[in-house]
Amino acid sequence: MPQRMIVLFNRMITVLITIILCLVGAFMYTYYSMEPAEETTWEYHSSPEEAGFNPEALDQARAYYESLNSTAAMVVSEGKVLFSWGDVTKNTNAHSVRKSFLSALYGIEMEKGSFRTDDTLHDYDIDDQPPLTSRERRASLSNLMTSSSGVYLPAGEESWGMRLARPARGDYAPGEMFYYNNWDFNVLGTIYNNETEEDLFEHFQKRIAEPLGMEDFDIGNTTYKYENRRSRHPSYLFRISARDMARFGQLYLQNGVWGNEQIVPEEWVEESTSPKMEVPGNTIFDYGYLWWTATESPYADLKMYSAVGRYGQSIDIIPELDLVFVHRVDSNRLAFQFTRSAVNDLQRLQLLQFVIDSKIRED
Repeated sequence: MPQRMIVLFNRMITVLITIILCLVGAFMYTYYSMEPAEETTWEYHSSPEEAGFNPEALDQARAYYESLNSTAAMVVSEGKVLFSWGDVTKNTNAHSVRKSFLSALYGIEMEKGSFRTDDTLHDYDIDDQPPLTSRERRASLSNLMTSSSGVYLPAGEESWGMRLARPARGDYAPGEMFYYNNWDFNVLGTIYNNETEEDLFEHFQKRIAEPLGMEDFDIGNTTYKYENRRSRHPSYLFRISARDMARFGQLYLQNGVWGNEQIVPEEWVEESTSPKMEVPGNTIFDYGYLWWTATESPYADLKMYSAVGRYGQSIDIIPELDLVFVHRVDSNRLAFQFTRSAVNDLQRLQLLQFVIDSKIRED
């Protein structure tokens, strides 16, 4: 076969493979964007009006949602589902929402006396490669939970933005400066497992998922990601559905109570969702114990706090409206690997604002 024919044949094969991949990606996106009639134990409001919402205004919210790269959204108002858009049953990567899950587990153990917020890295014999300095070893659990340890080493699951923003080692003492630091978050997972001598995923299943009746959670959708060239401390990753995330948000909205059981201590819910560290350059949120806490209007007036993850994941809890808002972008779908089509924080908050504005206020 002439060389020219071989080149042409190879090009045709490349084009054909590209077309097939695009078609598969389109099919999977459509499939996972459908709203299946799954059975659920969630109660639903009979209508937006019955729930105290303007249906026309919610239509505007839906239109904006459809314009984004969102794959699921859900609102629970006064304990009942107002709406669920997209596939709220699919377990997908929660990204940094995982950190608020761990905060809840720490709260349960804090009440038992297993941990104290002033315990230090030295107390738990925590180290890494390169070794920690004596000043870094003085960082406390409180510093780790507020992302202010002053330990500026590589960590697993870091974005390029996090790497570029990392201060130089030794620039700040523990508790002096907020820097969104996966080293802090991942070490919290190591400490939890070492000190309880159990597994945080199993604790989440037994202490939170099962009592709350999470419908899609499976411990098989959790994993430790080891990146030993960066750090000896693995990331702890959750794949979880939107409707199960809504249950977690509802638990916090109810001050840690589910049914007649106090799952997470009420004092810890209040303490962990109160602002602890100022976040430089963020005009909306400061940081609590692994929670983002609104400190500026209009969200501060609503006492909102949030669990937020990369690409558009969130659980936004609004006590003043008795409302939980969950937003998802499925970063596990094939199409996402090509497009990286995310929803940024401003878009997510704009969608939330549409929902808030649809609430019928009583004069």
